[in-house]
Amino acid sequence: MLRRSILAAFTVLVSNSAMAQSWPTKPIRMIVPLAPGATADIIARIYADELGKALGQTVVVDNKTGAGGTIATAEASRAAPDGYTMLLISQGTVVFNIGLYPKPGYDPVKDFDAVALAGSVSNVLIVHPDNPARTVADVVAQAKEKPGEFTYSSGGTGTSHHMSALLFERDTGVKMQHVPYRTTPAGINAVVNGEVKMGFFNTPTVVSLIKGGKLKAIAITSEQRSELLPDVPTMVEQGVKGHVFNTWMGYAMPKGAPPAVVTRLNAELLRIAQLPSVREKMKAQGIDLMPPEPPAAVDKLVKDELALWVPIIKASGATAE
Repeated sequence: MLRRSILAAFTVLVSNSAMAQSWPTKPIRMIVPLAPGATADIIARIYADELGKALGQTVVVDNKTGAGGTIATAEASRAAPDGYTMLLISQGTVVFNIGLYPKPGYDPVKDFDAVALAGSVSNVLIVHPDNPARTVADVVAQAKEKPGEFTYSSGGTGTSHHMSALLFERDTGVKMQHVPYRTTPAGINAVVNGEVKMGFFNTPTVVSLIKGGKLKAIAITSEQRSELLPDVPTMVEQGVKGHVFNTWMGYAMPKGAPPAVVTRLNAELLRIAQLPSVREKMKAQGIDLMPPEPPAAVDKLVKDELALWVPIIKASGATAE
């Protein structure tokens, strides 16, 4: 029995080694559950181009939209685990959706093998320029004057803008009214036009409006100040202890993908992240690089985020259906 176990282990080792040497022999499909031009799509294309060069095969970016990314993510979960299907995962698709959809069509832990992290984007707390608030404490005071009536916009239920506000409510004790819009630009314009009191939006999407005087930035949600808005203090700097929110993105494969392929992809993606050209492209888009982590750390991040966010979403009563 011992000899059979050793032989089986040796066979698997040889098989994995052979797979690593021969793979890939055909193009790789990278499913992106968001539309072309979205932050996640930009990240996917930056990495896909360099990954294709490294592997000697084309990495085809396949955008599939609908139902908050659940359609594409569910499709990826059913793909053959042969090393030729990758999925761009995000906090929204593998964490927020689990709390928002009764039946998203996939389990982010059971249905995928994590590969690597890519980038993250912070949010900015914005108000209309005429709003006298200058600090987070000022905004909190305004919200507490009329509990449940202080409005904030988002690009839709379940977006990072919405989730950022829910975390803000939890960490500051305020109760606000969510006004979801169909698109991110519409949600931002609601603050510009004074239709709502405030909003949390991805830093790159509001920088020009802030610099142009059409919006006032109160605080940024990242751990460190953003290079795009160096004069805007973080939430933590302004006394909201532990309040850090960055929308992160990364890569996964269908559960059961060859371990040698996952290991190879992790190494290549981490190497690509250090290329000066890639770092410049990411910086230009306002995307922060994630720490170089092995697949196990990515898997742990997903589990930790689920433990944090699902209860917050459930307590808020927010649903996507």
